[in-house]
Amino acid sequence: MSPLSANIQALLFFKGEPVTIAFLSKTLEKSEREILASIEELETHLDGSGLTLLRLDDSVVLKTGKEQSQLIEQLRKEELSKDLGKAGLETITILLYRGASTRADIDYIRGVNSTYTLRSLSVRGLVEKVQNPDDARSNLYKPTFELLSFLGISKVEELPQFEELRATIRAFETSNDTESST
Repeated sequence: MSPLSANIQALLFFKGEPVTIAFLSKTLEKSEREILASIEELETHLDGSGLTLLRLDDSVVLKTGKEQSQLIEQLRKEELSKDLGKAGLETITILLYRGASTRADIDYIRGVNSTYTLRSLSVRGLVEKVQNPDDARSNLYKPTFELLSFLGISKVEELPQFEELRATIRAFETSNDTESST
């Protein structure tokens, strides 16, 4: 496999979501024609493995192979049947009352690494990862409509003591910002 195909594979694995050919071209500093040729090479390389490339319009994503999909679906169902646990509840509470947050912010608030917890909540469809409009290098995590539906609310403002707690959180963050800048 060529170095470009290997780089595309690594990038797709890291992103874990569909990316455009234009994004790959810009990121890897190669022409779209070179990217497309390397994607075809990668597809051939992955043939018969546990992974496959899915292509739709001008986007591509690395996914589990067709033969392994039942195994992965079974594992996903087992994971979904587990309790959320304290870490999951803490993380959901942060996102509901604070709003969309970076993983680093969630880690700071909780005092521990939240990568596994966020992945678990994402798999369950309770949180989603979106592009950070203020910093293209990071993502934000936010509650999903499925979470609101599960909680029986139509908007976060319906949560108990929402306005009071949100104001407390904002005041705390403002005081910390003021202290850290002095």
